[in-house]
Amino acid sequence: MTRAERSAAALERRDEFVVRPLRDRQQIRRILEGRRPYAAYALGQLEPVLFGMTEWWLSSGPRNQALVLHARGGLGNATFAMGEAAALDALLRVHPGPRHTFLTCEVSQLETMRRHFTLDQRQTMIRMQVTAAEFRRAGSEPVRRLHGSDVRAINSLYRSDGVPSFYSARQIEESVYFGAERDGYLVAVAGTHVISSASAIAVVGNVYTHPRYRNQHLAQATTAAVTEQLLTFCREVVLSVDPANEPAVRAYERLGYREVARLIEGAARRRDGIGAATTLRRLLARMRGRGAGAEIVR
Repeated sequence: MTRAERSAAALERRDEFVVRPLRDRQQIRRILEGRRPYAAYALGQLEPVLFGMTEWWLSSGPRNQALVLHARGGLGNATFAMGEAAALDALLRVHPGPRHTFLTCEVSQLETMRRHFTLDQRQTMIRMQVTAAEFRRAGSEPVRRLHGSDVRAINSLYRSDGVPSFYSARQIEESVYFGAERDGYLVAVAGTHVISSASAIAVVGNVYTHPRYRNQHLAQATTAAVTEQLLTFCREVVLSVDPANEPAVRAYERLGYREVARLIEGAARRRDGIGAATTLRRLLARMRGRGAGAEIVR
């Protein structure tokens, strides 16, 4: 038996996890495909233009595993987690990611996340999905496709509630955005968070209506237009919505969307702010895993 085989066998006898970086996009895709609606954002990060701004880590134990994505760029840092809680806990002990991030995790992972992060403005969200066969075009309000030249009007609309918005013309041009106008002004918009061409799935987001024009079905109309366009080349389109926002949930249901999962989203601050404890644990994990060519976390 080789040294690596002896190390692997030892893992079967102890509560230890092998932590390795993942760099093969097809290997990562195979893991994510099993949870397509939940993992839609992560699948989008496998696109060539985004993959270079990501880190992927896999934690494997005798009976379970977990995957974590740390992404940067765009509108800031983002962290995505998928898998079993114990394997996830082991992974985050050595690779918790940036000090500040926007976190997406499964409801069952919340307590694990709280060990490693302070969660600000945490929100349980409904993940909804629609396919071409399920989609229903609702409403007749006029909308139009938005382009990079509309970016100033888009940012101005998003700032209506006093929240900063800094979308670039390139982000709008490379995504799918539709808007509704009144008296020459953009008053409602819907767009996309991410599109995975290889996996044929997209995430609708950034749906917003100016406060003076709400309750006129404009969000439904713009979301319908974005969804219809995405379904010309995607098998599924998904979005996230606050379950307390019942009018929005009903509007999406009228378009054919249905609930497929619940998840946690929110801003997160790493508890090990300086990173000293994490660095020490990582060094120890690397020492334990030298024979296996990985990091071993107990």
